[in-house]
Amino acid sequence: MFDGFEQRQLPTEESSVFARIGGSGPPLLLIHGFPETHLMWRDVAPLLAGDFTTVCVDLPGQGASGFPSDTAQQAAYSKRAMARQLLDAMKRFGFDRFALAGHDRGGRVAYRLALDHPAAVDRVAVLDVVPVAEAWDRADSRLTLAFWPWSLLAQPAPLPELLIGNAPDAVIEDATSQWGTPADCFPETVQSAYVDALRDRGRVHAICEEFRAAATIDREHDESDRQDGRRIECPLLVLWDDNGALGQWYADQGGPIAIWKSWAGNVSGMPVDGGHFFPEAQPRKTADELRRFFLGGL
Repeated sequence: MFDGFEQRQLPTEESSVFARIGGSGPPLLLIHGFPETHLMWRDVAPLLAGDFTTVCVDLPGQGASGFPSDTAQQAAYSKRAMARQLLDAMKRFGFDRFALAGHDRGGRVAYRLALDHPAAVDRVAVLDVVPVAEAWDRADSRLTLAFWPWSLLAQPAPLPELLIGNAPDAVIEDATSQWGTPADCFPETVQSAYVDALRDRGRVHAICEEFRAAATIDREHDESDRQDGRRIECPLLVLWDDNGALGQWYADQGGPIAIWKSWAGNVSGMPVDGGHFFPEAQPRKTADELRRFFLGGL
């Protein structure tokens, strides 16, 4: 995996960020979601490396990245703080302006980075997400039952940490078999790596802190932006699993593109088959759509 990519541990003001970098061309940052690590991009990143200097990172506190210190209201694990750390990491590579794509939790870090640091972001793609505030505004029994991490992992410590840390294999098995993506899209080595990442109690705590932030301070940041009329200035691409939550739950509201149009002026997108983890199920399709968009084709 990641043939030709270099590994780096980049110091940041809060801790450090683990990254793999490879390819040539304009810089492109790829950010993973839950319960994955940067390994989710293992088949997508090499396909993009011919056109972009491609950087795959582990979110702060996750994978092989360092741990920010705990703070009140989970501020250190807010999307704003994570975006600031990833911006710092990209600057240490020498990239002051770049494109970026994020899946799941990484998609929310991506749009926050675009909102808070517009001068640094050329284009942004969000995969199978809507903004945090929009998701909570529409939360009902479907979200609670279908995506249990939203409510369970946001509970006060240490209950979710103990539950996840004592059954990491069950978490990965549920995600890879119940979230719409065929289980054979996850090689045994990758599944094992995802399980191992959840065996570390410190990393499980970081994951839970990020979910707690999504239920509190991230919502506050989004609400503040909505009230102030702040919008994403650069072009925004939305990709989603048409048979999953975004395609079904929000169909009567115009779908995910309609939701994102209240956050950005230049929005395009389309569904991609393959379940929630479609970058792992459909890496070539995902890479083709990202390439077209980041090269200005959409």
